[in-house]
Amino acid sequence: MPHSLSPSPHAELGEALRRLVHGSCEPSFLATLHKALTTPTATDDDPPAPAGDGRRILRRLRVLGDELAPYRALLGQPDQLAALHAWSAVADPSLCLTALVHQHLCLGSIVQLADDTSPLADRIADLEAGRAKGVYLVTEAGQAGSHLATRTRAEFDPETREFVLRTPDVAATKFGSAGTLGVPQTAVVIARLSVAGTDRGVFAFVVDLGDGTGPAPGVEVSSRLELGALPLDYVQVRFDGVRVPYAHWLSGGARIDADGRPHDPLGSADLRLQHTLRVGQGLWATVPSAAAATCRQAAVLAVEYARRRPSQGRLAPGAPLLDYRAQQRAVLGALAEGFALTCAARGALRAWAASTGAGSGAELGFTPWAAVSRSLAVYKAVTIRTAARAVADCRSRCGFSGHLDLNRLADYQGFLEAFDTAGGDSRLIFYDVGRALVEQPPQVPSTSTSSAVPVSDPTSVHWWPELARRHEELLAERLRRRLRLAGQAADGAEPFAVWNPLLEDVGLLGEVHAARRVAEDVARTLAETAPEPAAVLAPLAALHGVTTARRHLGSLLAVGALRPSEADELPYAADRLCDAVLPRLPLLTDAFGYPEDLVAAPLGAADPAAALDAVLTWTRGGAA
Repeated sequence: MPHSLSPSPHAELGEALRRLVHGSCEPSFLATLHKALTTPTATDDDPPAPAGDGRRILRRLRVLGDELAPYRALLGQPDQLAALHAWSAVADPSLCLTALVHQHLCLGSIVQLADDTSPLADRIADLEAGRAKGVYLVTEAGQAGSHLATRTRAEFDPETREFVLRTPDVAATKFGSAGTLGVPQTAVVIARLSVAGTDRGVFAFVVDLGDGTGPAPGVEVSSRLELGALPLDYVQVRFDGVRVPYAHWLSGGARIDADGRPHDPLGSADLRLQHTLRVGQGLWATVPSAAAATCRQAAVLAVEYARRRPSQGRLAPGAPLLDYRAQQRAVLGALAEGFALTCAARGALRAWAASTGAGSGAELGFTPWAAVSRSLAVYKAVTIRTAARAVADCRSRCGFSGHLDLNRLADYQGFLEAFDTAGGDSRLIFYDVGRALVEQPPQVPSTSTSSAVPVSDPTSVHWWPELARRHEELLAERLRRRLRLAGQAADGAEPFAVWNPLLEDVGLLGEVHAARRVAEDVARTLAETAPEPAAVLAPLAALHGVTTARRHLGSLLAVGALRPSEADELPYAADRLCDAVLPRLPLLTDAFGYPEDLVAAPLGAADPAAALDAVLTWTRGGAA
């Protein structure tokens, strides 16, 4: 879908770029999605609802439910699911986060983990239609890494064959977006099953938090926890003897027989936890599309602003901001990051399609996320972090205008920063991935995206994939040596004593591994793209590589992947690539952005000052 409805001078090329960026969805689906996200939903009878309020968001979920296929059908159309979350992130980040939880975590848990969904058919129908809001309660407030040590208890009552849900103390209180008591809310609650006083592992349970008139019996909801960066109805929730029917146990193949004896075919608490949390895979597969979309749109807004904003600096009075090299490297670099994340989002959907849906079976590490799916967890972490960094840079480069809420950059940054810890903490994911890479034997280098001869020109699209791979290999080998030395020095000490001094560099290795994956996704995308659009995108691909290399410069030099003389050349390479991108900007911004009525930001208008003036009301003082 074009950013602007004005005809492109290169219509066929522009359409090819838009298809690459916005995926393979039918235009009719995108048109329906556009309408569903921009049609007003409030009526005169609706009470006023601030941004992030559950009533307003539920109305929008209801429109999406009316206009689009049900979630179970969308599961078979991952491109459509990804587009839904990308477009909703650009239009309303609070809606996007709610929809991700509502669909992938709440509905996804019910659909994927229930052995028999027929007793839950009414709840599934209400959630798919947007008549009830879906909530996912996993995080507990009192300890870090609570996913690995869930303390909320579901005690099996053999007399009634129900489960009794209890919060044992304040530290086990759940945290989530469930504070709008005036709407029906259905939660999937992660709790530790207890049968005859014995721990049987962590499962998901479907719990009705309330019917719209207040909390259900035994459910306690706190006052709201305000979060200005991402306004949603965050609260803490606890349970005091809530009775959950047996059919609401999302048992995932486990059962309790008529004599009260539990049976779990997985046979392992760790495997059961992975199985319960596997619904996160859908979220990790589609969040990269939302990250890429917000990054691209932020870059488009910042580029358009820099093109049209004259600067009265003494170096060049009247020159537009985009004439300055520092501004070019920042906003064109963000555009390059947006393209790279778009390629990574395609890679995430590929990884989701290739997954079995079950956990990997790997040993749990610092968190369960990498064990559930290392590749999808990596995609979530790297796309969210990269987009947050790029959007923050765009925001700062737009000065005061970048901080105004109506220009959307603050919304996008808040969404991305919130997701750095939501849906699996990105830092811990990188720790886990880095640790796994250090522990595994060195891999045979791949040649899938590298040229036959080592590439020394950083303006080549092959330079960064090759360097990123070498960087990962050298850093991993360096850490293996340090781990051996630490193990020898510790002489039988607990793993914490061995790993604790290494964690910072282990996390860096996880990030470097993620950067290499993105580099290879970019190279793969260009190889699969027709020659003309590939030629337009090649300078952006190379600029992404140079931008990422400059960010990792210290580590690249420390491990010997890059020489100081090569590092000195990178700013000049960035400038040459900016020069190659500049003539293509009209094509790129038209393809990368979203419709103006969806974004509704004066920052991207042809005359930003006039557009801002048009949305303001003025009060005229009386005559003196």
